[in-house]
Amino acid sequence: MIGALKDRIRSAGLRVTASRVAVLELLNQTDRPLNHLEVTESLAHSTWDRATLYRNLMDLTEAGLLERVSLGSTWHFEAQDPDHASAHPHFVCTECGTVECAPEVTVTPSKKRIGPKSIRRGTVQVQLHGLCDDCV
Repeated sequence: MIGALKDRIRSAGLRVTASRVAVLELLNQTDRPLNHLEVTESLAHSTWDRATLYRNLMDLTEAGLLERVSLGSTWHFEAQDPDHASAHPHFVCTECGTVECAPEVTVTPSKKRIGPKSIRRGTVQVQLHGLCDDCV
């Protein structure tokens, strides 16, 4: 798996570093988006500082290997699936702030030309807000 991650980083035009591989591996292994603090805490055993990890998140996002989504009050990051479009809705708990990937939801825009073009093009992010199972 590490070899494939290194190849993806290299193919995206980035230099392969241990911290980039670690960030990409972490986000490929999680089933939900993580924010910068969660990435830092998950990689606390490493010697990389918060600024290095943040730069890696931004570099990997700009290279198209991660997706950055605004969820709750902070940016969250998740791995892009190289074989499939990964746009999907997210569920944000209004009590504890937990973020989870939600089941696929289809949004069908009106045939009328109402609303921003991004809705008609399908380039919007869908977020569902409510109480998670632990907060109900």
